[in-house]
Amino acid sequence: MSMTAPVSALAKAPVVGEAAPNFEVTTLDGRKITLADLKGQVVVLNFWATWCGPCKIELPMLDAYYKVQQKFGLRVLAVTTEDSVPWFRLKPLATVLTIPMVRSLHGPYVVLDGVPTNYVIDRAGVLAYAKAGAFSLDDLNRILVPLLLAPAPDPSP
Repeated sequence: MSMTAPVSALAKAPVVGEAAPNFEVTTLDGRKITLADLKGQVVVLNFWATWCGPCKIELPMLDAYYKVQQKFGLRVLAVTTEDSVPWFRLKPLATVLTIPMVRSLHGPYVVLDGVPTNYVIDRAGVLAYAKAGAFSLDDLNRILVPLLLAPAPDPSP
């Protein structure tokens, strides 16, 4: 089911182990994507900032990981925080990243105790992970590989 209206900011906060609340993002190139559009995929929402030291290490690593794992159903959305540089200054970075850069997000997902903050949603739409702190390669493998190996849920109602 595709959503046409923005998700309410009053939606229930995401809770690990429960169904992930829907969201709608607008990418830097103007595309709109909702969680419903990504059904059956493993989704990472990565909140980052241009001034964040750990983000400068994590984002390129996450992009490289995505390039390898996207064929297995991984989707990553890089959500730039409001206190980063203006959009026109991010365009050069967006051209070298494979991960779609997000300029706006409607939904209950927020930066937790700092950036980077990552949310991981499994193929069944359940929030599997939500924490502040940069992923290491070991973290990505430990958290994402089991989810990517899991079969996609049956699409029938």
